[in-house]
Amino acid sequence: MFPALFYGWWIVAASFLISVYVGCCGFFGFTAMIDPIVMEFGWSYTEVSFASSLRGLEMGILAPIVGVLVDRFGPRKIILIGVVTIGAAFILLSLTQSLWMFYAAFILLAFGGGGCTSVVTLAVVARWFRRNLGKAMGITVSGFGASGLLIPVVVWLIDSCGWRSAMVIQGVGMWVLGIPLALLIRNGPEEMGMIPDGAPPSKPGTATASGRPEIPDVEIPFRDALTSRPFIYLNVVEALRFTTLTAVVIHVMPYLATGGIPRETAGLVAAAIPLFSIPGRFGFGWMGDVTDKRYVMALSFSFMAAGLVAFHFAAAWWPIALFLLLFSPGFGGNMVMRGAVIREYFGVRSFGKLAGITLGAASIGGVIGPTLTGWVFDTHGTYNPVWVVFAAILVPAIWLSLKIRREDVPAF
Repeated sequence: MFPALFYGWWIVAASFLISVYVGCCGFFGFTAMIDPIVMEFGWSYTEVSFASSLRGLEMGILAPIVGVLVDRFGPRKIILIGVVTIGAAFILLSLTQSLWMFYAAFILLAFGGGGCTSVVTLAVVARWFRRNLGKAMGITVSGFGASGLLIPVVVWLIDSCGWRSAMVIQGVGMWVLGIPLALLIRNGPEEMGMIPDGAPPSKPGTATASGRPEIPDVEIPFRDALTSRPFIYLNVVEALRFTTLTAVVIHVMPYLATGGIPRETAGLVAAAIPLFSIPGRFGFGWMGDVTDKRYVMALSFSFMAAGLVAFHFAAAWWPIALFLLLFSPGFGGNMVMRGAVIREYFGVRSFGKLAGITLGAASIGGVIGPTLTGWVFDTHGTYNPVWVVFAAILVPAIWLSLKIRREDVPAF
């Protein structure tokens, strides 16, 4: 007889699949909508890009609130409400007749997305795992990377059925897939008479299988964590990361089109961005389990910066390939490290609130990145200066990552 699979891995699987769908339809796939909407309504790229920024701002405002709700009511209810709301937002988006209605649909999408973002999925994973946290979080956030598999489907739906019908299909699909998966979620192992990882932790100081000493579990009071230097630095680097990430994700297809790359090919590149991040999510997640997480974060940001420099030269194929091989694993690895650092440095009791605040800080970059990039194109007729500037702002992120030290947390 094979031993029963620890239920925490079923939680990871459900979170992974929800992330696949939400990541594609609610984030990475938006780039496929920009040109069709601009052509139908005659809006500028800045106006259309601002919808994504507005969604990011709204989610940033909601993220700390969602974090509090997760810690109080548990992730299961929050994910279920989020799934239902996202489906409704896509239906409303299909009915758009004006710019303000377009923005309203994205605000509703932000409300729903707040219930399905990494704040919630990583919060539930943090409750189920400790020693295997990096691996479990790596798999969970890889769902956003695997969402790239669906982007060609979204492009095909929009081009074949029109963007309005595509939105209806995506909304109904969210309900059909997401509701059953949300019902699989359990708030923590205690609900099922289990403990994290399915086995008791080792004694402090005992070496793990990797040879790294077992790190004692901690629970830092919320207020102490909130004002600690490591948490402040983490928020700053997340804002810088999200500034560059959202700018690339939203504008990748229009940018490649200016270089004469066909829409179908540009759609494949857009799909490859999250897909190529999967090795980074797994690889850097594993590295975070066996070595100091701040070094892993710094390495991830170095990958992103180098990839953006390559993206500047994306008129040729080899820089595009280099961009995908560097930028995507880099941002994927940092998604894992964000949650892993919060869990290791501050504990699980306030994980939702702290992760929500961090996502709120990131949303500031999510507002600046796409809107600034759209404004540059509308004003100068080119995207190129943006990518070099964005690569430069990641240098402080590398430096701050190295300063996120456990010794600077108050109660250590």
